[in-house]
Amino acid sequence: MIDALLKDHIDPLWEKLARPLARAGMTPNQVTAAGLVLVCLVSAAYVWHRSELVFGLTLILAHAFDALDGAVARQTGLSSKSGGYFDAMVDRYQELIVLAAIGHVTDNWPLAMLAFAGAVIISYAKARTAIETPVSNTAWPDMFERLERIIFVCALLILAGLLPVDWLMTAGLALYALLCHLTALQRIRRATALLRAADDQAGPS
Repeated sequence: MIDALLKDHIDPLWEKLARPLARAGMTPNQVTAAGLVLVCLVSAAYVWHRSELVFGLTLILAHAFDALDGAVARQTGLSSKSGGYFDAMVDRYQELIVLAAIGHVTDNWPLAMLAFAGAVIISYAKARTAIETPVSNTAWPDMFERLERIIFVCALLILAGLLPVDWLMTAGLALYALLCHLTALQRIRRATALLRAADDQAGPS
């Protein structure tokens, strides 16, 4: 939702930041892969240093770099369906790695995995709908999309690092999981309406 609302303001920033990468000859897939490596590194570092504040700040940088692949694709003319697919798969692995690191350090495995399951269902709800009927990739302005989840988890980590409150990470993960599953239900409701409309238009088989 944030991405859709602020797209006109965010995209020029990504274009400017991506220009050096495009000039250096990096391909969009290389930027995507580098973003995955960065997320893996900062997550592994968190398992070692166990500082939520440091993890939150470094995760912002890793995700900011990862967000440049689309701008690099536009500037180099290398946009492709396979690249979009690769980016989507990497996004899921990034979320798994981050939540697994948090689950390990905080010993909140059930909540971390419940949160990841919700995030995957959010993505699958739209992908599965697209198998049944053509859907717009931009007409899904849902409550807790990927950008919101990134902002939420980074803010949670930074806040937990600044405030010595034992229950903060547990409460934050629980809220993250709840928002994921509410958004999944939101998408399921929209998908059901779209598919019923497609059934009505097609008529009885």
